Amino acid sequence: MTERKITVNALARVEGEGALNVRIRGGEVEIVEFRIFEPPRFFEGLLQGRDATEAPDITSRICGICPVAYITSASQAVEQAWGVEITPEIAALRRLMYCGEWIQSHVLHAAMLHAPDFLGLHDVIAISEVDPELVTTALRLKKLGNDLMEVIGGRAVHPINTRVGGFFKAPDSAEIVALLPELEWGIAAAREMALRFARFDFPEDACDYIFVALVHPEHYPIETGRIATSTGLDIAVDAFHAHFMEEQVARSMALHGRMRNGSAYLVGPLARYALNRARLSDTAKQTAKDCGLNEVECNPFKSILVRMVEVQYACEEALRLARAYVPPDPPSVPLTPRAGTGQGCSEAPRGICHHRYEIDEAGQIVTATIVPPTSQNQPQIEADLERVIRASLALDDAALQWRCEQVIRNYDPCISCATHFLKLSVERG
Repeated sequence: MTERKITVNALARVEGEGALNVRIRGGEVEIVEFRIFEPPRFFEGLLQGRDATEAPDITSRICGICPVAYITSASQAVEQAWGVEITPEIAALRRLMYCGEWIQSHVLHAAMLHAPDFLGLHDVIAISEVDPELVTTALRLKKLGNDLMEVIGGRAVHPINTRVGGFFKAPDSAEIVALLPELEWGIAAAREMALRFARFDFPEDACDYIFVALVHPEHYPIETGRIATSTGLDIAVDAFHAHFMEEQVARSMALHGRMRNGSAYLVGPLARYALNRARLSDTAKQTAKDCGLNEVECNPFKSILVRMVEVQYACEEALRLARAYVPPDPPSVPLTPRAGTGQGCSEAPRGICHHRYEIDEAGQIVTATIVPPTSQNQPQIEADLERVIRASLALDDAALQWRCEQVIRNYDPCISCATHFLKLSVERG
Protein backbone atom coordinates (compact mmCIF):
# COMPACT_ATOMS: atom_id res chain seq x y z
CA MET A 1 0.00 0.00 0.00
CA THR A 2 1.34 3.39 -1.00
CA GLU A 3 1.84 5.73 1.95
CA ARG A 4 1.45 9.49 1.57
CA LYS A 5 2.55 12.08 4.10
CA ILE A 6 1.74 15.75 3.90
CA THR A 7 3.82 17.85 6.30
CA VAL A 8 3.57 21.59 6.74
CA ASN A 9 6.52 22.72 8.83
CA ALA A 10 5.84 26.44 8.72
CA LEU A 11 2.37 27.96 8.81
CA ALA A 12 1.36 31.37 7.51
CA ARG A 13 -0.04 33.69 10.20
CA VAL A 14 -3.50 35.06 10.40
CA GLU A 15 -5.52 38.03 11.39
CA GLY A 16 -8.40 36.73 13.45
CA GLU A 17 -9.41 35.89 16.97
CA GLY A 18 -7.37 35.15 20.06
CA ALA A 19 -7.99 34.12 23.64
CA LEU A 20 -6.18 34.51 26.92
CA ASN A 21 -6.36 32.03 29.80
CA VAL A 22 -5.01 33.10 33.18
CA ARG A 23 -4.90 30.97 36.32
CA ILE A 24 -4.05 32.56 39.61
CA ARG A 25 -3.82 30.33 42.69
CA GLY A 26 -2.80 31.37 46.15
CA GLY A 27 -1.75 34.76 44.90
CA GLU A 28 0.56 33.17 42.33
CA VAL A 29 0.19 33.27 38.57
CA GLU A 30 0.16 29.66 37.41
CA ILE A 31 -0.95 29.89 33.78
CA VAL A 32 -0.78 32.66 31.20
CA GLU A 33 -1.69 31.50 27.70
CA PHE A 34 -2.22 33.82 24.77
CA ARG A 35 -3.75 31.68 22.03
CA ILE A 36 -4.34 32.31 18.34
CA PHE A 37 -6.89 29.71 17.35
CA GLU A 38 -7.95 30.73 13.84
CA PRO A 39 -7.11 27.94 11.37
CA PRO A 40 -3.83 28.29 9.46
CA ARG A 41 -4.00 29.32 5.81
CA PHE A 42 -0.81 27.63 4.58
CA PHE A 43 0.51 30.46 2.42
CA GLU A 44 3.97 28.92 2.35
CA GLY A 45 2.47 25.75 0.93
CA LEU A 46 0.45 27.74 -1.61
CA LEU A 47 3.65 29.30 -2.94
CA GLN A 48 5.33 25.98 -3.74
CA GLY A 49 5.40 25.42 -7.48
CA ARG A 50 4.30 28.97 -8.30
CA ASP A 51 6.34 31.36 -10.40
CA ALA A 52 8.49 33.46 -8.09
CA THR A 53 7.16 36.66 -9.64
CA GLU A 54 3.76 35.79 -8.13
CA ALA A 55 5.09 35.85 -4.56
CA PRO A 56 4.44 39.55 -3.84
CA ASP A 57 0.82 39.42 -4.99
CA ILE A 58 0.07 36.14 -3.22
CA THR A 59 1.69 37.03 0.08
CA SER A 60 0.12 40.49 0.18
CA ARG A 61 -3.18 38.67 0.80
CA ILE A 62 -1.88 37.54 4.18
CA CYS A 63 -2.79 40.96 5.55
CA GLY A 64 -5.15 43.64 4.30
CA ILE A 65 -3.67 46.22 6.68
CA CYS A 66 0.01 45.84 5.81
CA PRO A 67 0.16 44.32 2.30
CA VAL A 68 3.09 46.55 1.32
CA ALA A 69 5.25 44.86 3.94
CA TYR A 70 4.67 41.48 2.31
CA ILE A 71 5.02 42.86 -1.20
CA THR A 72 8.33 44.53 -0.32
CA SER A 73 9.90 41.62 1.58
CA ALA A 74 8.78 39.10 -1.06
CA SER A 75 10.12 41.26 -3.89
CA GLN A 76 13.46 41.70 -2.14
CA ALA A 77 13.81 37.94 -1.58
CA VAL A 78 13.21 37.12 -5.25
CA GLU A 79 15.44 39.98 -6.39
CA GLN A 80 18.27 38.72 -4.20
CA ALA A 81 17.90 35.19 -5.55
CA TRP A 82 18.05 36.46 -9.12
CA GLY A 83 20.79 39.02 -8.60
CA VAL A 84 18.49 41.95 -9.38
CA GLU A 85 19.43 45.47 -8.30
CA ILE A 86 16.68 48.06 -8.50
CA THR A 87 17.40 51.67 -9.45
CA PRO A 88 17.46 54.52 -6.89
CA GLU A 89 14.25 55.91 -8.41
CA ILE A 90 12.43 52.60 -7.93
CA ALA A 91 13.79 52.31 -4.39
CA ALA A 92 12.55 55.82 -3.55
CA LEU A 93 9.09 55.06 -4.93
CA ARG A 94 8.91 51.86 -2.88
CA ARG A 95 9.80 53.77 0.26
CA LEU A 96 7.23 56.45 -0.53
CA MET A 97 4.47 53.84 -0.87
CA TYR A 98 5.62 52.15 2.35
CA CYS A 99 5.27 55.50 4.17
CA GLY A 100 1.61 55.40 3.21
CA GLU A 101 1.22 51.99 4.84
CA TRP A 102 2.88 53.17 8.05
CA ILE A 103 0.60 56.20 8.23
CA GLN A 104 -2.68 54.40 7.68
CA SER A 105 -1.83 51.35 9.80
CA HIS A 106 -0.38 53.26 12.77
CA VAL A 107 -3.27 55.71 12.85
CA LEU A 108 -5.84 52.94 12.59
CA HIS A 109 -4.29 51.19 15.56
CA ALA A 110 -3.37 54.16 17.74
CA ALA A 111 -6.49 56.29 17.38
CA MET A 112 -9.18 53.71 16.74
CA LEU A 113 -8.11 50.47 18.43
CA HIS A 114 -5.69 51.43 21.20
CA ALA A 115 -6.77 54.89 22.38
CA PRO A 116 -10.11 53.60 23.76
CA ASP A 117 -8.13 51.54 26.31
CA PHE A 118 -6.63 54.71 27.78
CA LEU A 119 -9.84 56.71 27.60
CA GLY A 120 -11.92 54.11 29.41
CA LEU A 121 -14.13 53.70 26.34
CA HIS A 122 -15.13 50.57 24.47
CA ASP A 123 -14.53 51.67 20.89
CA VAL A 124 -13.91 54.52 18.48
CA ILE A 125 -17.65 55.14 18.17
CA ALA A 126 -17.64 56.11 21.83
CA ILE A 127 -14.65 58.40 21.22
CA SER A 128 -16.55 60.12 18.41
CA GLU A 129 -19.30 61.01 20.86
CA VAL A 130 -16.97 62.74 23.33
CA ASP A 131 -14.14 63.93 21.03
CA PRO A 132 -15.34 64.01 17.40
CA GLU A 133 -12.39 66.18 16.31
CA LEU A 134 -9.93 63.45 17.32
CA VAL A 135 -11.76 60.89 15.21
CA THR A 136 -12.12 63.28 12.26
CA THR A 137 -8.38 64.01 12.34
CA ALA A 138 -7.55 60.31 12.60
CA LEU A 139 -9.76 59.46 9.62
CA ARG A 140 -8.16 62.21 7.56
CA LEU A 141 -4.66 61.00 8.46
CA LYS A 142 -5.58 57.44 7.62
CA LYS A 143 -6.98 58.57 4.28
CA LEU A 144 -3.69 60.33 3.58
CA GLY A 145 -1.87 57.02 3.97
CA ASN A 146 -4.43 55.25 1.82
CA ASP A 147 -4.10 57.92 -0.88
CA LEU A 148 -0.33 57.44 -1.03
CA MET A 149 -0.77 53.70 -1.49
CA GLU A 150 -3.48 54.17 -4.11
CA VAL A 151 -1.60 56.72 -6.19
CA ILE A 152 1.53 54.56 -6.29
CA GLY A 153 0.14 51.06 -5.92
CA GLY A 154 -3.07 51.36 -7.90
CA ARG A 155 -5.31 50.79 -4.91
CA ALA A 156 -5.06 51.18 -1.14
CA VAL A 157 -5.66 47.53 -0.20
CA HIS A 158 -3.54 44.86 -1.90
CA PRO A 159 -1.82 47.20 -4.41
CA ILE A 160 -1.79 45.96 -8.00
CA ASN A 161 0.90 48.19 -9.54
CA THR A 162 3.84 46.48 -7.82
CA ARG A 163 6.03 43.73 -9.21
CA VAL A 164 9.36 42.04 -8.64
CA GLY A 165 11.91 44.54 -9.90
CA GLY A 166 9.74 47.61 -9.41
CA PHE A 167 6.37 48.74 -10.71
CA PHE A 168 4.18 48.16 -13.76
CA LYS A 169 3.67 51.89 -14.23
CA ALA A 170 5.28 54.97 -12.70
CA PRO A 171 2.79 57.50 -11.28
CA ASP A 172 2.61 60.82 -13.09
CA SER A 173 4.50 63.61 -11.36
CA ALA A 174 1.28 65.62 -11.12
CA GLU A 175 -0.34 62.86 -9.05
CA ILE A 176 2.55 62.93 -6.59
CA VAL A 177 2.64 66.74 -6.42
CA ALA A 178 -1.08 66.78 -5.61
CA LEU A 179 -0.29 64.98 -2.34
CA LEU A 180 2.08 67.67 -1.03
CA PRO A 181 -0.44 69.95 0.76
CA GLU A 182 -2.02 67.06 2.63
CA LEU A 183 1.39 65.70 3.64
CA GLU A 184 2.30 69.11 5.04
CA TRP A 185 -0.93 69.06 7.03
CA GLY A 186 -0.26 65.47 8.14
CA ILE A 187 3.04 66.38 9.80
CA ALA A 188 1.38 68.89 12.12
CA ALA A 189 -1.66 66.67 12.68
CA ALA A 190 0.45 63.67 13.68
CA ARG A 191 2.47 65.77 16.14
CA GLU A 192 -0.69 67.21 17.66
CA MET A 193 -2.18 63.74 18.07
CA ALA A 194 1.02 62.43 19.67
CA LEU A 195 0.97 65.27 22.20
CA ARG A 196 -2.72 64.59 22.85
CA PHE A 197 -2.01 60.93 23.55
CA ALA A 198 0.95 61.85 25.77
CA ARG A 199 -1.60 63.12 28.31
CA PHE A 200 -2.96 59.59 28.81
CA ASP A 201 -2.50 57.94 32.20
CA PHE A 202 0.07 55.24 31.41
CA PRO A 203 0.49 52.26 33.74
CA GLU A 204 3.92 52.05 35.33
CA ASP A 205 5.76 49.24 33.61
CA ALA A 206 9.15 48.49 32.11
CA CYS A 207 11.03 45.51 30.73
CA ASP A 208 14.62 44.87 29.79
CA TYR A 209 13.70 43.88 26.24
CA ILE A 210 15.88 42.36 23.59
CA PHE A 211 14.98 44.79 20.79
CA VAL A 212 15.25 43.54 17.20
CA ALA A 213 14.85 45.83 14.20
CA LEU A 214 16.36 46.82 10.89
CA VAL A 215 19.06 49.48 11.00
CA HIS A 216 20.34 51.66 8.19
CA PRO A 217 23.32 54.05 8.12
CA GLU A 218 21.46 56.81 6.28
CA HIS A 219 17.84 56.83 7.37
CA TYR A 220 15.22 55.49 9.76
CA PRO A 221 14.57 51.98 8.44
CA ILE A 222 11.31 51.22 6.69
CA GLU A 223 11.83 49.18 3.55
CA THR A 224 15.44 48.05 3.86
CA GLY A 225 18.42 47.64 6.17
CA ARG A 226 20.44 45.18 8.21
CA ILE A 227 19.06 43.28 11.21
CA ALA A 228 20.34 44.43 14.60
CA THR A 229 19.57 43.76 18.24
CA SER A 230 20.00 45.75 21.43
CA THR A 231 22.43 43.03 22.56
CA GLY A 232 24.93 43.90 19.82
CA LEU A 233 23.99 41.59 16.96
CA ASP A 234 24.35 43.17 13.51
CA ILE A 235 23.70 40.80 10.60
CA ALA A 236 22.69 40.78 6.97
CA VAL A 237 19.09 39.93 6.20
CA ASP A 238 20.09 36.53 4.82
CA ALA A 239 21.63 35.54 8.18
CA PHE A 240 18.26 35.80 9.96
CA HIS A 241 17.60 32.06 10.31
CA ALA A 242 21.07 31.44 11.72
CA HIS A 243 20.15 33.54 14.77
CA PHE A 244 16.36 33.30 15.00
CA MET A 245 13.95 30.35 14.92
CA GLU A 246 10.29 29.45 15.16
CA GLU A 247 8.65 26.75 17.25
CA GLN A 248 5.21 25.20 17.34
CA VAL A 249 3.25 25.42 20.59
CA ALA A 250 0.03 23.56 21.31
CA ARG A 251 -1.89 26.67 22.35
CA SER A 252 -1.41 28.61 19.12
CA MET A 253 -1.96 28.07 15.42
CA ALA A 254 0.81 30.60 14.80
CA LEU A 255 4.44 29.68 15.31
CA HIS A 256 6.36 31.38 18.12
CA GLY A 257 9.57 33.20 17.24
CA ARG A 258 12.63 33.07 19.49
CA MET A 259 16.35 33.66 19.26
CA ARG A 260 18.41 30.51 18.79
CA ASN A 261 19.34 30.62 22.49
CA GLY A 262 15.65 30.46 23.41
CA SER A 263 15.24 34.11 24.36
CA ALA A 264 12.07 36.01 23.59
CA TYR A 265 12.55 39.29 21.76
CA LEU A 266 10.53 42.32 20.68
CA VAL A 267 10.01 43.76 17.21
CA GLY A 268 8.00 46.83 16.26
CA PRO A 269 7.94 50.54 17.13
CA LEU A 270 9.74 50.35 20.49
CA ALA A 271 12.52 48.28 18.92
CA ARG A 272 12.88 50.54 15.88
CA TYR A 273 12.93 53.63 18.08
CA ALA A 274 15.48 52.15 20.50
CA LEU A 275 17.90 51.16 17.74
CA ASN A 276 17.31 54.03 15.30
CA ARG A 277 16.26 57.12 17.23
CA ALA A 278 19.28 59.04 15.93
CA ARG A 279 17.97 58.57 12.37
CA LEU A 280 14.64 60.29 13.07
CA SER A 281 14.21 63.84 11.81
CA ASP A 282 14.99 66.59 14.31
CA THR A 283 11.32 67.53 14.45
CA ALA A 284 10.25 63.94 15.12
CA LYS A 285 12.87 63.66 17.85
CA GLN A 286 11.51 66.86 19.38
CA THR A 287 8.01 65.42 19.38
CA ALA A 288 9.30 62.28 21.10
CA LYS A 289 10.96 64.45 23.75
CA ASP A 290 7.83 66.58 24.19
CA CYS A 291 5.81 63.39 24.68
CA GLY A 292 8.11 62.37 27.53
CA LEU A 293 9.62 59.39 25.73
CA ASN A 294 13.01 58.21 26.92
CA GLU A 295 15.76 57.79 24.34
CA VAL A 296 15.22 54.07 24.82
CA GLU A 297 11.61 53.58 25.87
CA CYS A 298 10.95 50.40 27.82
CA ASN A 299 7.35 50.99 28.90
CA PRO A 300 5.28 48.98 26.38
CA PHE A 301 2.16 51.02 27.14
CA LYS A 302 3.90 54.02 25.56
CA SER A 303 4.26 52.25 22.23
CA ILE A 304 1.21 54.24 21.12
CA LEU A 305 3.33 57.40 21.40
CA VAL A 306 6.19 55.93 19.40
CA ARG A 307 3.72 54.97 16.69
CA MET A 308 2.51 58.55 16.42
CA VAL A 309 6.10 59.84 16.30
CA GLU A 310 6.63 57.40 13.43
CA VAL A 311 3.49 58.75 11.72
CA GLN A 312 4.97 62.24 11.90
CA TYR A 313 8.27 60.94 10.52
CA ALA A 314 6.51 59.01 7.75
CA CYS A 315 4.65 62.16 6.69
CA GLU A 316 7.92 64.11 6.68
CA GLU A 317 9.74 61.40 4.76
CA ALA A 318 6.89 61.08 2.26
CA LEU A 319 6.95 64.85 1.77
CA ARG A 320 10.71 64.77 1.12
CA LEU A 321 10.40 61.87 -1.33
CA ALA A 322 7.40 63.40 -3.09
CA ARG A 323 9.19 66.72 -3.61
CA ALA A 324 12.20 64.91 -5.05
CA TYR A 325 10.14 62.46 -7.13
CA VAL A 326 11.58 61.45 -10.48
CA PRO A 327 9.45 58.87 -12.33
CA PRO A 328 11.54 55.72 -12.77
CA ASP A 329 12.11 55.05 -16.45
CA PRO A 330 11.68 52.21 -17.02
CA PRO A 331 9.45 51.53 -13.98
CA SER A 332 10.97 48.08 -13.43
CA VAL A 333 14.30 46.41 -14.10
CA PRO A 334 14.71 43.30 -16.33
CA LEU A 335 14.41 39.89 -14.67
CA THR A 336 16.34 36.75 -15.54
CA PRO A 337 15.05 33.74 -13.58
CA ARG A 338 17.65 31.37 -12.19
CA ALA A 339 18.04 28.83 -9.42
CA GLY A 340 18.93 30.30 -6.06
CA THR A 341 17.86 31.25 -2.57
CA GLY A 342 16.87 34.78 -1.66
CA GLN A 343 15.83 36.54 1.53
CA GLY A 344 14.14 39.87 2.11
CA CYS A 345 13.13 41.84 5.16
CA SER A 346 11.28 45.10 5.74
CA GLU A 347 9.74 46.91 8.70
CA ALA A 348 6.00 46.31 8.74
CA PRO A 349 4.24 48.69 11.14
CA ARG A 350 4.29 45.85 13.69
CA GLY A 351 7.94 44.89 13.16
CA ILE A 352 10.25 43.03 10.83
CA CYS A 353 8.65 40.81 8.18
CA HIS A 354 11.14 38.26 6.85
CA HIS A 355 10.79 36.13 3.69
CA ARG A 356 13.02 33.33 2.41
CA TYR A 357 12.47 31.58 -0.94
CA GLU A 358 14.31 28.71 -2.58
CA ILE A 359 13.77 28.98 -6.34
CA ASP A 360 14.55 26.40 -9.05
CA GLU A 361 16.10 26.97 -12.48
CA ALA A 362 12.65 27.42 -14.05
CA GLY A 363 11.94 30.33 -11.71
CA GLN A 364 9.46 28.41 -9.56
CA ILE A 365 9.38 28.46 -5.77
CA VAL A 366 10.55 25.22 -4.16
CA THR A 367 10.22 26.24 -0.51
CA ALA A 368 9.01 29.39 1.21
CA THR A 369 9.37 30.58 4.79
CA ILE A 370 7.60 33.72 5.98
CA VAL A 371 8.17 35.09 9.47
CA PRO A 372 5.75 37.93 10.27
CA PRO A 373 6.08 40.24 13.28
CA THR A 374 3.18 38.92 15.34
CA SER A 375 4.62 35.40 15.51
CA GLN A 376 7.95 36.85 16.62
CA ASN A 377 6.28 38.88 19.36
CA GLN A 378 4.07 36.15 20.82
CA PRO A 379 6.54 34.86 23.44
CA GLN A 380 7.27 38.43 24.56
CA ILE A 381 3.54 39.20 24.71
CA GLU A 382 3.09 36.30 27.12
CA ALA A 383 6.07 37.47 29.19
CA ASP A 384 4.59 40.97 29.35
CA LEU A 385 1.23 39.58 30.38
CA GLU A 386 2.71 37.56 33.22
CA ARG A 387 4.73 40.52 34.48
CA VAL A 388 1.81 42.93 34.37
CA ILE A 389 -0.62 40.44 35.93
CA ARG A 390 1.77 39.88 38.86
CA ALA A 391 1.84 43.64 39.40
CA SER A 392 -1.95 43.94 39.07
CA LEU A 393 -3.27 41.19 41.34
CA ALA A 394 -5.15 43.73 43.44
CA LEU A 395 -7.44 44.51 40.49
CA ASP A 396 -10.82 42.79 40.27
CA ASP A 397 -11.47 40.46 37.35
CA ALA A 398 -13.07 43.12 35.14
CA ALA A 399 -10.20 45.57 35.66
CA LEU A 400 -7.64 42.80 35.21
CA GLN A 401 -9.23 41.79 31.91
CA TRP A 402 -9.09 45.40 30.72
CA ARG A 403 -5.41 45.62 31.68
CA CYS A 404 -4.61 42.34 29.91
CA GLU A 405 -6.28 43.55 26.73
CA GLN A 406 -4.21 46.72 26.92
CA VAL A 407 -1.03 44.65 27.21
CA ILE A 408 -1.84 42.68 24.07
CA ARG A 409 -2.93 45.72 22.10
CA ASN A 410 0.37 47.41 22.95
CA TYR A 411 1.74 45.18 20.20
CA ASP A 412 -0.93 45.91 17.59
CA PRO A 413 -1.03 42.19 16.75
CA CYS A 414 -2.65 41.27 13.47
CA ILE A 415 -5.73 40.05 15.34
CA SER A 416 -6.30 43.54 16.76
CA CYS A 417 -8.40 44.47 13.70
CA ALA A 418 -11.30 43.32 15.90
CA THR A 419 -11.35 45.64 18.91
CA HIS A 420 -13.00 43.16 21.26
CA PHE A 421 -11.16 40.06 20.22
CA LEU A 422 -10.18 38.81 23.62
CA LYS A 423 -11.92 36.10 25.61
CA LEU A 424 -10.49 36.07 29.12
CA SER A 425 -10.87 33.22 31.58
CA VAL A 426 -9.55 33.85 35.10
CA GLU A 427 -9.39 31.11 37.74
CA ARG A 428 -8.64 32.20 41.28
CA GLY A 429 -7.84 29.71 44.04
